[in-house]
Amino acid sequence: MIFKCFISRDITTLQRAFTVYIRPLLEYNAVVWSPVLKCDIVSIEKVQRRFTKRLPGLQHYSYADRLKRLNIMSLELRRLHIDLIMCYKIVFGIIDLRFDDFFTVNPSFSTRGHPYKLFRRRGDVNARKHFFSIRIVTIWNSLPLDIVQFNSLSLFKKSIKHVDLSRYVMY
Repeated sequence: MIFKCFISRDITTLQRAFTVYIRPLLEYNAVVWSPVLKCDIVSIEKVQRRFTKRLPGLQHYSYADRLKRLNIMSLELRRLHIDLIMCYKIVFGIIDLRFDDFFTVNPSFSTRGHPYKLFRRRGDVNARKHFFSIRIVTIWNSLPLDIVQFNSLSLFKKSIKHVDLSRYVMY
């Protein structure tokens, strides 16, 4: 019993150390530079994969099971959440960036989904195709109105945790 308590406290300490020291380095400027190549996504995810595998008692579980047991998201999913939060801040004018520099309101009125749909600009060149304002529009437009709360930023952050975004990520 005492040993289990020590291990769980040790895991919590290690998780906190990872969250404080390593994850900020992996997520730095994630909105500006978000990897799109599979090899880059795998390389970044490998850091968290290795870390979680070294935690006591989790060596024999798959990566997905380790994430569930630790109640954490994959780094790829966290980057997607960061992109959605930045999009929210731009759409609702929370930060000092001009909406028109990034997005255009969708001119066609749709009866499905939320009323804040954006128009997806065309990106022919790879550098532009994977730019923040193009890559996030499809995901933003697919957010369900019944789950996602657009009333405040804190409600939005809480509600996107319950949205299934698995079709947009590998892990």
